[in-house]
Amino acid sequence: MSRLGKKPISIPEGVEIEIKGRLVAVKGPKGQLEREIRPEIKVEKKEKEIVLTPLIETKKTKSFWGLTRAIIANMIEGVVKGFEKKLQIEGVGYRANLEGDDLVLQIGFSHPVKIKKEQGINFSVEKNIITISGINKEKVGEMAAEIRAIRPPEPYKGKGIRYFGEQVRRKSGKKVVSSAGAA
Repeated sequence: MSRLGKKPISIPEGVEIEIKGRLVAVKGPKGQLEREIRPEIKVEKKEKEIVLTPLIETKKTKSFWGLTRAIIANMIEGVVKGFEKKLQIEGVGYRANLEGDDLVLQIGFSHPVKIKKEQGINFSVEKNIITISGINKEKVGEMAAEIRAIRPPEPYKGKGIRYFGEQVRRKSGKKVVSSAGAA
């Protein structure tokens, strides 16, 4: 039995959930999300709760049971509150700005890096902090990871793009060998 999968998901006020076969649609104040779920999991709406049950008992089905419950809970949270990830730019001359809806990064390459805005994702830039927000947790996290991968923080000076609050392990550079015999 999946401990997470057994927990019912409560439906907050102002959220509508529609279940049509394997398609789950969640509509709330911030927008609407749809997701097709795996055929091994049965989703039922009971009053103000969503209950998930596996149709067959296998080890993989238990994993999908908890995963499906987490995905639906994130969909509900997304249409109510939304999600955001923050990235921090570190380095002399490194900066980010918005050109229309697109994000333009100048991070030490010979050319500026332009990142197109996807549907449902919003960018905002304040000094050296990029905020990525949206209602789909998966897309927000994926976009943040793609931006970070353009110039990940390097271990010697710490320059690059990192998640806000991320600690980068630093390496010491060349060490000066002290001469013990010198007078």
